[in-house]
Amino acid sequence: MGIADDAVEIRAQGWRTLAALHGLIETALERALQAEHDLSVVEYTVLDALSRQHGWHMRMRQLARAAALSGSATTRLVTRLEERGLLTRVLCADDRRGIYTELTPSGSELLGRARPTHDRVLADALAEGERTPELAPLVDALHRLPAAH
Repeated sequence: MGIADDAVEIRAQGWRTLAALHGLIETALERALQAEHDLSVVEYTVLDALSRQHGWHMRMRQLARAAALSGSATTRLVTRLEERGLLTRVLCADDRRGIYTELTPSGSELLGRARPTHDRVLADALAEGERTPELAPLVDALHRLPAAH
């Protein structure tokens, strides 16, 4: 195996490690959020993303990026959350073609109840990752990332 092949294998191994840690975390979050709050991880992600916006709204395109979904998947998800009364769609006052998605008071309340579950399960999953030799260096790197302000 040459140097170029080694570099490819190192990147591939890094990707597999990242995917394994992501799977560990997402599985734990999905189980807990569904069981305790009737929310999927992606639903939680959408509510959380909206809560972090000034005015609690985002354009659909921004929301799709935040949730790592296609436009059509985002539309279906927003429709489901809207039917549950957790968010609403509002026409943009400046651009009648633009649609904002906004967090409702019910959505904010549910997010407030779900956030401690999310944070606890995330911490537990990262602790489990730290105890797994293959994942420990990646978890350590995550802990060393600067906090967002």
